[in-house]
Amino acid sequence: MSRSRPSPLVAWYAVGVLMIAFIFSFLDRLILSLLVPPIMRDLQIDNFAIGLLGGLYFAVFYALMGLPIGRLADRGSRRLIVAAGIFLWSLMTAACGLARNFWHLALARVGVGVGEATLSPCAYSLISDYFPKDRIGTALGVFQCAAFIGAGIAFLVGAQVIDLVAAIPFERLPGGLAGFLTQFKPWQLAFMIVGLPGILVALLALTIREPVRQGLMEGVEQRIPWPKVLAFFSAHRRMFLAHFCGFAILAAPIANMLLWGPTHMIRNLGYSASESGRLLGWILLFCSPAAVFAGGWLTDFMRRRGRVDAPFLVGIIAAAVLTPLCLITTQLQSGFWTLALFVPYAFFGCFAVASGPAALQLVAPNQLRATVSAVWMLALNILSAIAGPTAVGFVIDSVFGYDEAVGRSIAVVGAIASPIAGLFLLYGLKHFRAAARAA
Repeated sequence: MSRSRPSPLVAWYAVGVLMIAFIFSFLDRLILSLLVPPIMRDLQIDNFAIGLLGGLYFAVFYALMGLPIGRLADRGSRRLIVAAGIFLWSLMTAACGLARNFWHLALARVGVGVGEATLSPCAYSLISDYFPKDRIGTALGVFQCAAFIGAGIAFLVGAQVIDLVAAIPFERLPGGLAGFLTQFKPWQLAFMIVGLPGILVALLALTIREPVRQGLMEGVEQRIPWPKVLAFFSAHRRMFLAHFCGFAILAAPIANMLLWGPTHMIRNLGYSASESGRLLGWILLFCSPAAVFAGGWLTDFMRRRGRVDAPFLVGIIAAAVLTPLCLITTQLQSGFWTLALFVPYAFFGCFAVASGPAALQLVAPNQLRATVSAVWMLALNILSAIAGPTAVGFVIDSVFGYDEAVGRSIAVVGAIASPIAGLFLLYGLKHFRAAARAA
């Protein structure tokens, strides 16, 4: 039976709305990284605790909630799920501003993770129904660009919010308002200012169209039963092992830059929080989206020339270039050269971001795409958090033992993670070729 796709205009409008949501998700997620010093001081926590807040605690709940959300998205309205998720993560970002201790902030960050868990599985599934297979890599590349546009905007807007909060003339405000605002630290007000506008984006998400599902598994109308789900994963277990471990660990270097890069610049290179946010923001805003789009385009280009394993090849290229960059970028004492190397670091850290999800959409039947994507997000977030930001916080406190070792810790963790990721992807080449041909 023929299943018509929406028009290109409708498809690209939906991608645009999903990109806006992705940008806001990264803004809400990454504002923490610009506020590390005051949060550590006011809540009396250490580097490892920050690594947990920005890494493992966020990632575990983000990833675990993705599984039931993915199953729901494979048979329900993906549009409504996305809108509800945006509303939740926006409120919980604002709630971070109410935190009075570590556990209050951890609970709010968990809420942000649960809300953001709705976006990627639904978006991957929607985009796969909007576009033909030979355009999925490019479309996902455009969507994934939003993550790092969002990262750049997060740093730029975050820097502006920090300056704005610092400049609030409390003494000139009406007594009641001044009394209310002075209950909060500047970093708490920053969370509130960043979080609440996302509620409008939740309303915007309701304007996209739910497309007709493409590529349905024969003999199954809607929901694939769990035995068939498990059988699918078992049949391709070596491919999934290589994919999940390879692409997830490959995300560790860019995750380290996003959480710990500003702190390295503040502690070791003499920049203020707002200065580090602006400088890293402009780098991410231009380099990372270009890299994501380039990686997605290269994936499609190689596939059209017969390389069914193109997504894995793009990942291997990124791992090979990242290894030396991770080793040297954050160990330099020069602010100029550190920022200069952050440019290729950001580019190749994001080069394979679209290739990972594109690979899964090429091998999964429609009724499993959101579920497979949710399992992928589980692996991505937990493994990249452990091999990235959480590991950096642990190495700072437990290996080097002093705060200024953040640059060395980023280098050590990234230079170990990148080649390991490349080896997993190299192992998975033949297994992905077999899965893609079977699909």
